[in-house]
Amino acid sequence: MDRFERFSYAISVISRSWHRLATEEMAKYGLKSSHATYLTTLSRYPDGLTAAQLCEVCGKDKSDVSRMMAILTKSGFVKKNGRNDAGNLYGGTYVLTGSGLDAAEKVKRRAIMAVEIAGKDLSDEKRAMLYEMLAQISDNLVQLCKDGIPE
Repeated sequence: MDRFERFSYAISVISRSWHRLATEEMAKYGLKSSHATYLTTLSRYPDGLTAAQLCEVCGKDKSDVSRMMAILTKSGFVKKNGRNDAGNLYGGTYVLTGSGLDAAEKVKRRAIMAVEIAGKDLSDEKRAMLYEMLAQISDNLVQLCKDGIPE
């Protein structure tokens, strides 16, 4: 198997496995796996985040943030604070409700456990190196997407 195949296969298996675990965890709350990122992210920002900030922090596009926040708000896990000059909530901040914070803390604990189990055979040094390499690869791929593959 060449580097491309090994890389593609490993990324695919990791992504599929992670989504399967997240789906199982989030089903407990009547949510989808994609909601986990938003709950755990918002739990780190007790004063809330705007939609634009969520796009940036989560690496998601505006339409995804809008859809996910609508579902989380309707489900009672998130609320939107702050009215603008027009008297509506446009541009307000999303914050976790009590049930949202509780769910986020439980999801974070379970995610930490899953990451620990997944990396159980890695030393701290190898783990640090892995995350450094993944960050570099992801940065390089983002740049490649912007520039395109050279001819």
